[in-house]
Amino acid sequence: MKHTILGFLTAILLIHPVAALTQTWPEPGRELKLFVGFPPGSGADTNVRYVAAKLAVISGHPVIVENRPGMLSSLAADAVAKAAPNGYTILLTGVSSSHGANTVLYKKLPYDPTKDFTPVTTLFQGNFLLMVNAKSPHRSVAELTAALRAAGSKASYGYGSPTALAASELYKVRAGLQTVGIAYKTSVASLPEMYSGALDFQFIDGTFGSAQMRAGKLRALAIASGERSNLLDVPTMAEAANIPEFDISPWWAVFLPARAPQPVVARLEGWFNQIVAMDETRKFLAGNVAEPVPGNTKLLVERLDREMRKWSELAKIIKFEPE
Repeated sequence: MKHTILGFLTAILLIHPVAALTQTWPEPGRELKLFVGFPPGSGADTNVRYVAAKLAVISGHPVIVENRPGMLSSLAADAVAKAAPNGYTILLTGVSSSHGANTVLYKKLPYDPTKDFTPVTTLFQGNFLLMVNAKSPHRSVAELTAALRAAGSKASYGYGSPTALAASELYKVRAGLQTVGIAYKTSVASLPEMYSGALDFQFIDGTFGSAQMRAGKLRALAIASGERSNLLDVPTMAEAANIPEFDISPWWAVFLPARAPQPVVARLEGWFNQIVAMDETRKFLAGNVAEPVPGNTKLLVERLDREMRKWSELAKIIKFEPE
């Protein structure tokens, strides 16, 4: 009888390899690698390391954060796109960069944003803040705009991500400014110029920007999303600068390489949604002017489609020239 039952179970697993995979993944002691396209110490890295710590607890497996900065987060995406689709190599990315802006910033990406990935789930919605030096005389977007118009091409702004660049250029085009953009690897790298006032403004992600506000170093004048946030008492750019279409917000999601097994996708989706549902996560994100976005593969695919169309339209408005 024992041999009969064992033979029956073996046959079931042979007929249904998916069921077998569900039971064996992840392998005991095998580490999971989370790839992020920004350097250690950045706002993005801070968020990913929080998620990694929670994932290690939930999964019972070691979780490593692999920083691959470069090409405005495309290097991390490319590393995951070319990895084995076994579930151990995971991309946590700001979709507005790796799968949105970069499709119009670069003539040719080393990966296909849709064909080379398996969508898992959404994670959280962040915000970008229009920020000036805390000692700046400008306390509203209207005051800043008037000063920038008067300064012409002598005024400058910094940017350390595709989202920040797009937000700055949309503001510049719609407000009729001639302000010059200066690229930085991250917002952190721009701080000396922001502190000294050499940069007139910068759009900075909420994680890093809120820390600068608490330290009394920078001041937020507006938020770049289409709706006001309950987490910060500042107007939207649509309100403050009279730019109705201004809705540029980073949102984060999880991807695996293309052709990842569905049972692995489902398990990771469940784990990441557990993290997103935690009260501790909501509090952590709130401190970074961000909010959890629980989801699934279907929701991620729908949002990704909208994001790519939005960036295509933005590229026409601000006349992006692909590199």
